Amino acid sequence: MKIVANIQPETIRAAADRISPYIRRTPVLTSHMINSLYGTELFLKCENFQKVGAFKARGATNAVLSLEKNLLVNGVATHSSGNHAQALSWAASLVNTQAYIVMPTNSSKIKVNAVKEYGGLITFCKPTLESRETTLAEIIQQTGATEIHPYNDERIIAGQATAALELVEDVQNLDIVIAPVGGGGLLSGTSLAVHYFSPSTKVIAAEPEQANDAFLSFSGKRFVPSRNPNTIADGLRTSLGSLTYPIILQHVHSIVTVSESSIVNAMRFLWERMKIIIEPSSAVPFAAIMDGKIEIAGKRTGLIISGGNVDLDDLPWLKHE
Repeated sequence: MKIVANIQPETIRAAADRISPYIRRTPVLTSHMINSLYGTELFLKCENFQKVGAFKARGATNAVLSLEKNLLVNGVATHSSGNHAQALSWAASLVNTQAYIVMPTNSSKIKVNAVKEYGGLITFCKPTLESRETTLAEIIQQTGATEIHPYNDERIIAGQATAALELVEDVQNLDIVIAPVGGGGLLSGTSLAVHYFSPSTKVIAAEPEQANDAFLSFSGKRFVPSRNPNTIADGLRTSLGSLTYPIILQHVHSIVTVSESSIVNAMRFLWERMKIIIEPSSAVPFAAIMDGKIEIAGKRTGLIISGGNVDLDDLPWLKHE
């Protein structure tokens, strides 16, 4: 499992330059009320305001723009429950190529619709990793498309790292940066960017208790795959990758887990108090703060809000008859 990615500081800088004409340099928001409540200085890097509504636009754009023109002729392909699917469909449209997207049948309706709007061609599969991978292999064989993995790709990791690069450029002397973890593209990129550009800053990850494979893999120093994850945080249901896992082991300080109810409470809290729309996966790091899993009192803390793609007809705190 130990495969070391070759992502250097200049790799991340080059990714930032490559994607800058297309993506947004997202804002960093603060809240006096939250700072007073937790005795901290909290800085939220709001990737919910990013193109396609999530940080995934960074990695997908970097990957697509890094491809040779002859590889773009037959399109690009991936499997994704939503945000990477949207991001790759959008990035493919920038270079006038086709994106072939494999999505599990339990994907969010709003994310499925967005993929279609960005021009992605969807093939649905069973909601298992095995079904995702076998269906994608069939699509690639039929089309000759180039696979752009959601997270286990150096170009993706380098692109995702640009969010943390912007954060440490905009906010100096951070003590901690917190990010959610699913497949580890955002977390591994964040940890590399912080390691290179703000080396005194610790990186901490947060994960749902009901999809805690990263926590188990990190604490046991032995890869544990995600099996039957059952969490509202649909973007965090995937296993770590052969590239992301070693980076996380080397550069992340700790990983904590939070309950489903805590995720919902944190999501609603930020909607109400910060007036920003975030999705459940984005709420996981703040849930860890609310539950006291991460001590931030007296510290300058950066928190990456990973995305804001939510079905407004299916909010987790609504009661359905």
